[in-house]
Amino acid sequence: MSAILEIPEVRQRMSPLSVEEYHRLDEFNEHGRRTELIRGFVIEKMSKSPLHASIGKLIYDKLVNMVPPGFVVRREDPLTLADSEPEPDVAVVRGAAADFFSIHPTTAELVIEVAVSSPTLDRENATLYAEAGVKEYWIVLGAEKKVEAYRRPEGGRFQEKRIFGANDILKCDSVSGVQFCVAELFG
Repeated sequence: MSAILEIPEVRQRMSPLSVEEYHRLDEFNEHGRRTELIRGFVIEKMSKSPLHASIGKLIYDKLVNMVPPGFVVRREDPLTLADSEPEPDVAVVRGAAADFFSIHPTTAELVIEVAVSSPTLDRENATLYAEAGVKEYWIVLGAEKKVEAYRRPEGGRFQEKRIFGANDILKCDSVSGVQFCVAELFG
């Protein structure tokens, strides 16, 4: 299906949306399915497997107890970027919850995506997050029990990518006090 979107004749006929136009849509599409805006296009969100949901909840619960004052841990909540509004599994943003009553954050200190069935899409989104100045982006590879950590955004790309295995300690450079033994992320 995605190959058809790369055909120039098809791409010319696509109708991208701005973030403002996307905000005027309902949260659910006409079939009652949840969506997110990626690069100006509305994409239906994938359903979550039990493994995906469990890892996401475990990470969220651990982070809530780790982050210092001045940061908020968000779960499956939007980040409003230049041409996109993704809803990462977990994000740590600078500020207080009250700061986001009328607007979504526009960047994050740390974004975490759990990838059980979609690592290709999550890897592609690294550029999206780097462009928005997200300081760190982790992709938790559920089946492999590994984490890809992207750091140092510059010029729309992360300058560092490291892979952490189950026995490694993963420390967040952008939020003090946040660190995990990778094996802990998988229960």
